Amino acid sequence: MSSVNTLPDFLEPWGSRLPGQPSSEPRYTNALFRHNRLPLSSHALWWPSSTSSTSVLLIFIPGNPGLADFYTPFLNDIHEKSDGSLPIIARAHLGHTPHIDHNEAYVDRASVGLASQIESIIELIDASKTIYDKLVLVGHSVGSWLVLQALKARPEAVNSVFLLFPTIANIGDTPNGRKLSWLFHHPFPKIISYLSICAGLLPLGVVSYLYKDWPTPQVHVLRSLLKSPSAVYASLSMADEEMKTIKEADVDLLTTFGDRIHLYFAENDNWVGEQKDLLLKMFDERHRVVHGDSDIPHAFCINHGEPLAVQCFEWLKEGGLIT
Repeated sequence: MSSVNTLPDFLEPWGSRLPGQPSSEPRYTNALFRHNRLPLSSHALWWPSSTSSTSVLLIFIPGNPGLADFYTPFLNDIHEKSDGSLPIIARAHLGHTPHIDHNEAYVDRASVGLASQIESIIELIDASKTIYDKLVLVGHSVGSWLVLQALKARPEAVNSVFLLFPTIANIGDTPNGRKLSWLFHHPFPKIISYLSICAGLLPLGVVSYLYKDWPTPQVHVLRSLLKSPSAVYASLSMADEEMKTIKEADVDLLTTFGDRIHLYFAENDNWVGEQKDLLLKMFDERHRVVHGDSDIPHAFCINHGEPLAVQCFEWLKEGGLIT
C-alpha cells in the first residue's frame, strides 16, 4: 500500500490545475486512473488519509456533466468531518474532463457511453480492493445509476452505497427529460459543442454575472467545460443514451441490496419522475431514505454541498464505517 501522503499505486499524478484553484497546495491531488482496456483515462481527485490504519475508501461518481472539480467543496467537507482519516477518490466520467487523452479531438461516442463508464468504475473498484477492505460508493444523479450497476457487478466488493438525488428510473419521462431530451439527439450534441466555444470565450466577469449565485471556482469549472467541444459532446451524447437506456427501476437489484442502499431525495426535483413514489414505498425508514430541505437543488454541488456532506458522514457513522 502507498503511504498515507502519496497516491495509491493505481493512480498517477496529473499536474493540470484549473484556473481559479488555490495557489496553495489543495487538500486533494489531481490524478489519472489509466484503464487496462478502455482507450481513455479517468480524471480523479484524491484525498489521502491522515492515518495508515484506515480500511475504508469512499469512491464518488458524479452526475452529468461528470467533472470531478464541481464537487471539491462537498468532498472537502466530508474529508474534514473525518478529521482527514477517510481517504476519498472522486472519479470523473470518461471524456468529460478537458485536456485528458483526447486533446480536444472528438472521441468515439461508445468510448464515453454508459457501458464504458460502468466498466471504468468496476475497474476502479477492483484496483481499490487490492488496498482497502471496505468500499463506500457515492453517486449523484445519473452517477447513482452507475453506482448501482457497479454494485450489481461487484456485490462482494461494495459495502454501502449512497445515492444523492438519484436518477435511476425513466429519466426521459421526468419534467426535465421531456423538456430537454431533444437537445441530446443527433445532430444537436455536435452543433452545441461547436457553439460552446463561443460561450467559452466570454470574459470571466460576464460568466460570473450570468451565474451570480455560483462561487468563483465553480464558474472556472464551467468555463473549462465550455472551452472543450470534446467534453461538451461527451456529456450531451451520454445524456442521450441515459434517456434511451434508463427505463424502469431495477426492482430486483434494489430489493436484493436494499440493506446497503441509502437515498437522498430533493423535495422538488425535475430530474426525478413518478417512479420516486415506487422507490419510497420500497425503501422505508430501515433503508435510510432522507428528504432534503426545499432549498437544496438537484445540482447541490454548486453551493449547497455542506448539508449533503453532513448526511453522508452520518450514514458512514451509522454503518460503523467511520468513528
